[in-house]
Amino acid sequence: MTAATSSHSTSLMDYDEVISRYDPVLGMEVHVELGTATKMFCGCPTEFGAEPNTQVCPVCLGLPGALPVVNAAAVESAIRIGLALNCSITPWGRFARKNYFYPDQPKNYQISQYDEPIATEGYLDVVLDDGSTWRVDIERAHMEEDTGKSLHVGGATGRIDGASHSLLDYNRAGVPLVEIVTKTIEGAGDRAPEVARAYVTALRELIRELGVSDVRMDQGSLRCDANVSLMEKGATEFGTRTETKNVNSLKSVEVAVRYEMRRQAAVLADGGEIVQETRHFQEADGSTAPGRKKETAEDYRYFPEPDLEPVAPDAAWVEELRATIPEAPWITRARIQKEWGWSDLVMRDVVNADALGLITATVDAGATPDAARSWWVAYLSQQANTRGVDLADLAITPVQVARVAALVADRTLTNANARKVVDGVLDGEGDPDAVVEARGLAVVQDDSALETAVSEALAANPSVAEKIRGGKVQAAGAIVGAVMKATKGQADPARVKELVIAACS
Repeated sequence: MTAATSSHSTSLMDYDEVISRYDPVLGMEVHVELGTATKMFCGCPTEFGAEPNTQVCPVCLGLPGALPVVNAAAVESAIRIGLALNCSITPWGRFARKNYFYPDQPKNYQISQYDEPIATEGYLDVVLDDGSTWRVDIERAHMEEDTGKSLHVGGATGRIDGASHSLLDYNRAGVPLVEIVTKTIEGAGDRAPEVARAYVTALRELIRELGVSDVRMDQGSLRCDANVSLMEKGATEFGTRTETKNVNSLKSVEVAVRYEMRRQAAVLADGGEIVQETRHFQEADGSTAPGRKKETAEDYRYFPEPDLEPVAPDAAWVEELRATIPEAPWITRARIQKEWGWSDLVMRDVVNADALGLITATVDAGATPDAARSWWVAYLSQQANTRGVDLADLAITPVQVARVAALVADRTLTNANARKVVDGVLDGEGDPDAVVEARGLAVVQDDSALETAVSEALAANPSVAEKIRGGKVQAAGAIVGAVMKATKGQADPARVKELVIAACS
């Protein structure tokens, strides 16, 4: 029935047995750091990666007498998130103080929303691996501020257990957050881990499309907490849940949920009780480890924030924002795939390369879909990998890629020289036309010059010329190659082959 993991000596039930004996129940809490220029309640910048404690002020450090002011851009972003999730926007709501002490929360409370969140009662339809759709109901999306960051030094795991000391960086304290909380997700059965991953994937794509966050899980811009509990088959009450905190990759969401299902099932089958607690996901082996006992809402002693005015978005403004909500990315993909005649495999490769938006912009600039895809998914993805940057951060624009594609289409450039042009653009040598001019990469259009090069190549390779004259047309490739070398790649190979065959006729 069970097997032991080596890292924590934790018994795990076989997954198929888990599904035969228990019904999983999930709840997902996702924190999204908004991409505003300043923090939620002060004017400090929010740039990621700055030197510790250089982006702080009396407000976000909680110094006496410092008063918060709501960031209007953050409110707008929160409303747009709520609308994209099909939520109702609360016409009047207050912030609250959520009281708890952690070293990385300098005020000893967090300004959040409690009983009056900005958005409620929504849903998100997510696409599963087999193309079917699963509706995840949204309970609420509320605004709050992020905490600072603790760095535990001297231990083996980077956590406080075993550390010799801790360092605190308050740069993140006060960064605007929207927390999105689902209702309970029931009935997923053996697909529960897949549903969890698909939900976070869809949410991440949607928020990125809104442009309100970069949703970089590796930098903590999107953090997922996965609540998992099990019910025995036929039971009517939910089991005790655990909350696996800050899972920082899409795949890890699925792995963490599956692990918790197997771990909890083994505990219950052995007559034990599940402890309501937070747990930490271990990337190294896909396990979870105990954190702290989980508080209830009463433990936080919420009360209205006295230093902030209520948030009361005007109904007309909300409708204006509704008009800015883009098409859901998965709907866009389905439409584009049909329009461009791409297979599921082609679309998967494009999505995996994170290239669809770049390809679409390149097509809008005049390239064909297949030419745009070839550049971004093949050569430019390789260049991004080599240069150690994201594809979108390469120093070339969709308009420039479309221009290179046009130069290839009208035979101004060969494919080989087109790559040299792209390299020149990436290296900061200017736009494609400037690189073509500066490097002398344009195709030789003068047939007389090409005929001379063909004659010289045939004379230098008499045996090859004889084969071509004897009907072995494929031998022309050797002469074409010689001409391309002689012209430094500036000849049109197709035209050169035509001239070779004509010369040997």
